[in-house]
Amino acid sequence: MEQVYRLTISCPDRVGIVAKVGEFVSSHGGWIIEANHYADTSVELGGSGWFFMRHCIKANSLPFGLAEFREKFAAIAEEFGMDWQINDSAQAKKIILMASKESHCLSDLLHRVHSKELFCEIPCVISNHDDLRSMVEWHGIPFFHVPVDKNNKQEHFDRVNSIIAEHKADSIVLARYMQILPAEICQQYAGQVINIHHSFLPSFAGAKPYHQAAERGVKLIGATCHYVTEELDAGPIIDQDVMRISHRDSIEDTVRLGKDVEKQVLARGVRSHVEDRVLLHGNKTIVF
Repeated sequence: MEQVYRLTISCPDRVGIVAKVGEFVSSHGGWIIEANHYADTSVELGGSGWFFMRHCIKANSLPFGLAEFREKFAAIAEEFGMDWQINDSAQAKKIILMASKESHCLSDLLHRVHSKELFCEIPCVISNHDDLRSMVEWHGIPFFHVPVDKNNKQEHFDRVNSIIAEHKADSIVLARYMQILPAEICQQYAGQVINIHHSFLPSFAGAKPYHQAAERGVKLIGATCHYVTEELDAGPIIDQDVMRISHRDSIEDTVRLGKDVEKQVLARGVRSHVEDRVLLHGNKTIVF
């Protein structure tokens, strides 16, 4: 895969943003190989007058690295009031996976990383059960079993937080980790904790969504990949998908079919995140 610098920008919309960025890159011999822009201007639909951009620039087309890029670009960013970052595609993000007893999402992500379909580093896996240890350790990845005491959950989360800090994680993925993260972790890693919910949110939030769906006789089940916030299952949505079912499908059938959707949606969401394709704006996302 060709090494690129991924430049992402969000700022108040105005004339000249694309031209200014393009001029800066081209004036230094930079070669833009992918460009995405979106202006959220539909005020009648709740638009914010905000602009979003993602550019991929050939790394070897520039005469300097990221540190000098940041230094030279800072004046433009200040002029336009940009919230921006630039990352190197060759630098793998560190993603800590957290799971419980269910293996389907965890095993799918481990396989994708192992087979080089997903480019990131997994420094460790954290689980409140020991069931998945052998599968994780087969991949040569450290496994931390951190039990949960129902009478003192804070002890569990204190240990989890220390493991995350120790391994210098860029992001955390909850691969069917069936615990609600406390507010302090949500705040500390805002926009960096990804969850898969086995429902097409905002429908059927909370526990046992497949059972809730069956009680309503739904014909479509789904899964939602979203960023975790303090409000349960209400964070910015990264990806979603659905699958058709019928009255003939039992709860067991629904769960089995739903697991396939969960794996695909989580994998797509994580890929978008590690490739810097997701720009957050309030409680919504722009995904390029």
